[in-house]
Amino acid sequence: MASAEFTSPESTQAVPTVENPSDEKQVNVDTSTETEIESTAAIFQAVGVITGSVNFTTDGQSTVTIGSYEYPLYYSKRQWDVLNALKKEIENTGNQNQRLVVYPKAIHFPRREQPHRIGFQLVGFDRGRKLDAVSGELEDLEFKLSGLWQFIPVCSTPCISVFRNFSDERLEFIKQAEPARKVKFMKASHIPLLWKDAPVRPFRFNPKLEKDQQGRAVFVTIKAKFLPGRDVFGFVALTALPQEAAPRFLKASKEDKATVQSAAKKAQRAAAPPAPKKGKSKATSQDNTSVPRTKPLPKPKPKLKTGE
Repeated sequence: MASAEFTSPESTQAVPTVENPSDEKQVNVDTSTETEIESTAAIFQAVGVITGSVNFTTDGQSTVTIGSYEYPLYYSKRQWDVLNALKKEIENTGNQNQRLVVYPKAIHFPRREQPHRIGFQLVGFDRGRKLDAVSGELEDLEFKLSGLWQFIPVCSTPCISVFRNFSDERLEFIKQAEPARKVKFMKASHIPLLWKDAPVRPFRFNPKLEKDQQGRAVFVTIKAKFLPGRDVFGFVALTALPQEAAPRFLKASKEDKATVQSAAKKAQRAAAPPAPKKGKSKATSQDNTSVPRTKPLPKPKPKLKTGE
């Protein structure tokens, strides 16, 4: 087996949704399947190659060390066969240094001052370069990124936002899915990118402007290189001209996101232990078990002395 590449994964990127870049064709996503990766049509995608030391821990976690920096290595249920093949390859060869095909996973946090984190989702591994696959097209640490070039509210570095590519089958699934599953399925991946002298400026939402004055994010297709330690990607080359109109993609509605957030807050409140009451508790008559207050005994009157 020369490679275990390209199983169809579910998107696992857990990132906040961007300010609305464009409402015209909002129906797609971040990662792609084998046919999408090899297609010449414009699509949203983020896939690349890393080489590092793979480590599997006893608690089921996995990491990949690139140089002196360690990153989480994720996998979905659809990658079980690839994961087991990778484990067997390391066990048989004793070589933990592997060339992996991965999707980048950027995790952003609500507070802008809190730095994002980078991880990778396993797609496949390559024992030798396959010229007709992504592992043959890209050098180590190189990625193919296609998405909307813009700032997101929680990151000071501009990002390429990769949404779920539209298909009729996915649309039918979304129509029938519960809000939580729907929102998770359509969550985008926002890949932080350093791009000096970019031919187009990254879109930045301005709350002071009306919608028709905002402009829109441009769709770009580039090759970039991951910069370990800095946890960002650096621009290498344009692989297609920037496009004003993006391919069709899926994006969760504000209503569905609000429903999911409300349900999550309710669940947190229900799971939280009751806060301790301050001061002495007072008896109430809320139920039949309330204890009535005991009246204090009257003080005895002093005895009168003779002659008084």
